Amino acid sequence: MSLAEGKFTIKEIAEKPDLFLSGHRACAGCVPAMVLRLIMKAVRGPTIVTNATGCMEVASTIYPFTSWATPWLHTAFETAGANASGIETALKILRKKGRIKNEQVDVIAIAGDGGTYDIGIQALSGAVERGHDFLYVLYDNEAYMNTGIQRSGGTPLGAFTTTSQSGTALPGKLEPKKPIADIMVAHDMPYVATASPYYWKDLILKARKGIEVNGPAFLHVFAPCPRGWRSDPAKSIELSRLAVETCIFPLWEAVNGEYQLSTPSKVIALAPSKKKPVKEYLQAQGRFRQLFTPKYEKLIDEIQKQTDEKWSRLLKKCGMSPRATA
Repeated sequence: MSLAEGKFTIKEIAEKPDLFLSGHRACAGCVPAMVLRLIMKAVRGPTIVTNATGCMEVASTIYPFTSWATPWLHTAFETAGANASGIETALKILRKKGRIKNEQVDVIAIAGDGGTYDIGIQALSGAVERGHDFLYVLYDNEAYMNTGIQRSGGTPLGAFTTTSQSGTALPGKLEPKKPIADIMVAHDMPYVATASPYYWKDLILKARKGIEVNGPAFLHVFAPCPRGWRSDPAKSIELSRLAVETCIFPLWEAVNGEYQLSTPSKVIALAPSKKKPVKEYLQAQGRFRQLFTPKYEKLIDEIQKQTDEKWSRLLKKCGMSPRATA
């Protein structure tokens, strides 16, 4: 099976042993848990996972139980990148000294948006600048969900959180989401990509590409949180599809800095009539409920405008003319 070439079947994936197991304590409808299960379907052999403090660290390793069937380390909120660097370097030294077999051991770092956009960006940036060989997976549920649903640099414009509340004076978060994947592309990384669990095959393929790249790779995965988003747990995967179809979260990859659209978003680029209005995505989430009132309804138009502008810029980066696809 060659995942990097996309030559794999549903049967092969289903028969591959799970390395992220059931029995974790994640909430009903938790997409990050689904994301980790899919990511671990992409590994090619011996793998060490380092996991920053956050929902998935807490939910998957409540002592004395664990959902991990592979070597796993908990690291501090801010140090997933640094820990991955240390693991990768230690493996090189041990291999050089003959202490371990001369075989490839892959390193995967996992963190949420708080541990990536904000607290951990310094360690991640340093690890990437030094060129360490590891895959960094950001499961993005768009707030500090584990500590009480506080806003993060990944929280979108207009979203309600416990620290960006809505009321008579404010509509929710006043700032747009930080373009973290573009920031990582600017580090001259060999591989950066976005993924959505609705398009699970695309997600697994990109995870494998990131693992196989010689050097640092970054995978930004969209991961709805029913509790923090005040959404129906049964609709989590549907929201991950809507985010792509509205271009709130388009799918692309950048190989050595060269952007290219992934198939689900390329379909929208070539047939713009398939692009859905952001209103369909927003109205399915209680965190945006205040936007559907006379006082703040104009913010929906602003979100649509910003989404369209970002989509146009992405098309240009991919060598596609927004006019040609309008």
